[in-house]
Amino acid sequence: MRVKAMAVAAAALLLAATAARADTKWDLPTGYPATNLHTENLQQMANDVEKATGGKLKIVIHPNGSLLKANEIKRGVQTGQVQMGEILMSLLANENPVFGVDAVPFLATSYADSYRLWQASKPVTDKVLDRQGMKLLYAVAWPPQGIYANKPINSAADMKGLKWRAYNPATSKIAELVSAQPVTIQAADLAQALATGTVNSFMSSGATGVDTKVWESVKYFYTADAWLPKNMLVVSKKAFNALDKPTQDALLKAVADAEKRGWQVSEQKTKEYLATLSKNGMTVAPPSPQLKADMQKVGEVMVNDWAKSAGDDGKAILDAYRK
Repeated sequence: MRVKAMAVAAAALLLAATAARADTKWDLPTGYPATNLHTENLQQMANDVEKATGGKLKIVIHPNGSLLKANEIKRGVQTGQVQMGEILMSLLANENPVFGVDAVPFLATSYADSYRLWQASKPVTDKVLDRQGMKLLYAVAWPPQGIYANKPINSAADMKGLKWRAYNPATSKIAELVSAQPVTIQAADLAQALATGTVNSFMSSGATGVDTKVWESVKYFYTADAWLPKNMLVVSKKAFNALDKPTQDALLKAVADAEKRGWQVSEQKTKEYLATLSKNGMTVAPPSPQLKADMQKVGEVMVNDWAKSAGDDGKAILDAYRK
């Protein structure tokens, strides 16, 4: 009888140990295609986490808005619908201006400046997310933003009346300042919107142009290098805190590697994207002196507007960036 009791106890301990080691599965939605540079970086990060934890933590990537639309992802993480999410930061600028600093035209126009701006804004961004029950993991820049259009654009006056794709407050404001017509379209719906004529112009990166085969609808891209927006990766603090320490450490190591890799890949691919646009019959050119001057005036207005709306947090970010 004693032997039987010991066997039962041993089996119970084994069962408990097995349960403790049970794999954890997390969902990570993103608004961009599986072949996008950001999504590929996320997938590599997920692979690294699974390998480092021996399968203890498995992160499933859901690309192209297939699980949650781009504008639903942050709320999904906050409410526990998903454990992680990748979010275009400037999409949240109406919620808090801090999230929109990287979409202020001509504030940071190179990878080096964009990274410095990120280091200046990261502490404030982290603080805002922490109050909302989330932990900031990393942010990676998109290639520089240029102007796509279905006709030649030589000055801001040529943009008047264009049906302009807006995806955040900054792009809506640009439309207002150049007298274009803003139409809110997220990345997953852009190809269809272009094909149907819902929009015929927008500002984005070469990556977006390649993702959406933009040459099927518009023929001009001007390398304005207006700003480098960023996607940030966030995790629910509740989900993160539920992990044991070795798994947390493995995750943090993988996301640190992903951030470094993401910035490098984004910069490396910029020329490749522009070459692909040209190869497919698009005119890829720098903005004319007049267009550049007009857009810089737009940038001056928007920097001042952003600084006022962001208050003390904005001042702290700009002071740190301009040191």
